[in-house]
Amino acid sequence: MINRRNEDYEETGRNFFKLLAAVALGISFFVLMPANAKEFSPKYIFLFIGDGMSYPQVQSAAYYSGKDAGGIVDIVKNSTTPDDSPAAGKLSFMDFPVAGSAQTYDATSFAPDSASTATSILTGRKTHSNSINVDITKKIKFRTIAEQLKAQKGWKIGVLSTVNLNHATPAAMYAHQASRKSNYPIGLELVASNFDYFAGGALMEPRDKNKDKTSIYDLAEQAGYKVVFTQKDAAALKKGDKAVVVAETLADEDAMSYDEDRKDGEWALRDYVKKGIEVLDNKTGFFMMVEGGKIDWACHANDARSSIADTIALSDAVKEAVAFYNKHPDETLILVTADHETGGLTIGFAGTDYNLFFRTLKNQKMSYAKFDSDYVADYKKNKTSFDDVMKDVTTLFGLKSPDSSAHDAGGDKNGGLYLTDYEYGRIKAAYDKTMSGAKNRTQQEYELYGSYEPLTVTLTHIINNKSGISFTSYSHTGLPVPVFAEGVGQNVFTGYYDNTDIYMKLAVLTKVAQD
Repeated sequence: MINRRNEDYEETGRNFFKLLAAVALGISFFVLMPANAKEFSPKYIFLFIGDGMSYPQVQSAAYYSGKDAGGIVDIVKNSTTPDDSPAAGKLSFMDFPVAGSAQTYDATSFAPDSASTATSILTGRKTHSNSINVDITKKIKFRTIAEQLKAQKGWKIGVLSTVNLNHATPAAMYAHQASRKSNYPIGLELVASNFDYFAGGALMEPRDKNKDKTSIYDLAEQAGYKVVFTQKDAAALKKGDKAVVVAETLADEDAMSYDEDRKDGEWALRDYVKKGIEVLDNKTGFFMMVEGGKIDWACHANDARSSIADTIALSDAVKEAVAFYNKHPDETLILVTADHETGGLTIGFAGTDYNLFFRTLKNQKMSYAKFDSDYVADYKKNKTSFDDVMKDVTTLFGLKSPDSSAHDAGGDKNGGLYLTDYEYGRIKAAYDKTMSGAKNRTQQEYELYGSYEPLTVTLTHIINNKSGISFTSYSHTGLPVPVFAEGVGQNVFTGYYDNTDIYMKLAVLTKVAQD
């Protein structure tokens, strides 16, 4: 049994050092601010979190938005150039005047999960992976910066995500649970938070596992929220409305569509941000957290093309915040960061030597999830032949069966789409595994396929590799993440620090009384 006196002593020590950290941050803040600044405290704060988005995800999206060597193509402008040099494109937040780096480890691991890292960002505390805003005993609850701003300053709060609104990262804005899997209790806390604007994917288990409790959506309506499920109703929301907005088009796991799969007219993340600004705008202040959640999901599945598309979609959403900042430059702060890296994405692959061919990824026409649902499910049901499957592979991924007259032995090193005999064999083996329906995986099979459809993940692996990029994992890694900042107090986000310091810096900037 742990001595309670020792526990109290340790907690006092932690609070003392936390106070010292706050004082140090406060001193740094005032030292770094320009002497002629009239007000050091922002009134409007945007916190963008690219789930799973570390430096490789950001840079691969920038490279994809530029052009490959050889003057092949400018993907954004769809134009060619005779210049033989590669040129990186630029995401919106790459223009921010300040950039720092944050470590992401938690109380469990150097390769943490979203629950614990979002807890660190929003409360300044470390906890175990899978826990949300509770200490390592899972008994003491941490108040988030969002809760503090709501209670102490009367700010309005927005929570947006491309994944489920009670998924780990959005839940870390308002929930306090020993397990991130407590979907219904997290939903109850969403309603109880009294936050002002929620938008994104549908709630997980809105009626609880036993289906015998009132729906979270009904409880939200009873609490005064407008609960809307269509873009028309979302568009009709007005300034001052309290709302829970669920995307009209839902995809895998009832999340928003991957941006790569988004149809014409279907709202993107930036549309929900734009509406959120309209709803939350007020003279007192607001805090908006926006998560690009499916960057993480794509990287878990080793789908580089979908990761890039959703990273660019997050960049587009940031543009809405920048437009607001341009109207309120002396009152606004924008942060763009991540909870952790996912997948061990690397820019560079042994099979292409030093060469990168991001244009090759253009040939992938849909996300791994949509290929699974729209094609692989039918292959299994109809026992589709391998030859017929390969026709779809050529149409949807651009990968073509080996043809010795069309490519040389090193064809996989020049960004070409003809498969080598080895690659073709990998696809055939993966097809056989998928068609067998076998769920059990040997260690070797797990390294090849993870927990994903063997056929699908093999196709993304091959087109990734032909582009010159690769993954090392189907899970999270221990890489640090970037922190981009623009606006009031931007300078305190320079340097290399722990993710808990993001909360500490925000607490000092906003002058909230820390718990």
